[in-house]
Amino acid sequence: MIEQIIETIKEYQTIIVHRHVRPDPDAYGSQGGLVEILRASFPDKDIYAVGKEEPTLHYLRRLDQIEDNVYKGALIIVCDTANSARICDERYKLGDKLIKIDHHPNEDPYGDLLWVDTDASSVSEMIYLFYKQGKDHGLRITDEAARLLYGGIVGDTGRFLYPSTTQRTFDVAGELIRYDFDRNELYNKMYESDPKVLKLHGYVLQNFEMFENNVGSITITKEILDRFNLVPAEASLLVSTLGNVKGIKAWVFFIEESDQIRVRFRSKGPVINTLAKKYNGGGHPLASGASIFDWEQKEAILKELIEICGEN
Repeated sequence: MIEQIIETIKEYQTIIVHRHVRPDPDAYGSQGGLVEILRASFPDKDIYAVGKEEPTLHYLRRLDQIEDNVYKGALIIVCDTANSARICDERYKLGDKLIKIDHHPNEDPYGDLLWVDTDASSVSEMIYLFYKQGKDHGLRITDEAARLLYGGIVGDTGRFLYPSTTQRTFDVAGELIRYDFDRNELYNKMYESDPKVLKLHGYVLQNFEMFENNVGSITITKEILDRFNLVPAEASLLVSTLGNVKGIKAWVFFIEESDQIRVRFRSKGPVINTLAKKYNGGGHPLASGASIFDWEQKEAILKELIEICGEN
């Protein structure tokens, strides 16, 4: 499949790379890393990274602004996006051909070419393997691409702590750190917290609830966000916080946005992406997200999560 993707890339003059809405470091890292590799490998091609920018990830890269007409006859590559409904910037539909590169369960097999590896810690890991296999086909990597891919891997593995981290993940990370970028600077930008976020962190630790079967939960309403002068994306940065609670099996954050309530699931063992799928979401077995549109659904989700953890 990698060779098919490379051959397809060679056929197109314009390549536009997308990723998912509400991006995380792996979304930015895989998207940006791929664009940097392709620009270094094919300097005569027109290659873009697009989507709505996320200010908390500006330290990784800024995105390109392009007109609709650029999509005519273009190859579209979508990174780190399990289902087509979550692709950021619906103009991807205007392209000529679509390639999906992802590591989530392939329950929405969209695209003309699909490369899905659920054993990969991250799509950033996959993009580095794409480069390695493609070196004999003309692919080149840069220090900036290595920085982006390393950042994506660190982000999606929780600094190599999550179960998705494998020997291959460490091998890829070990090769990436040989390139010329400042790891300390990258870590600082990834993990230094705004004082406002730290105060919300304190609120979460003081106000989360524990339920039967070692289920944890915290609700962050718009009023709470306003009190701390934060936006929902900043609150989502704290979703792993409850993982430090002794004995906890799974937990859920309910974060109110202007048009919906974002539901962020995390687990230390029980599979929770099946629950996320029931509520307009999905993701990994131990890390998933969903969306609800009224608070009554919150109680139903908690009840089901408690039942899941009681069976495990």
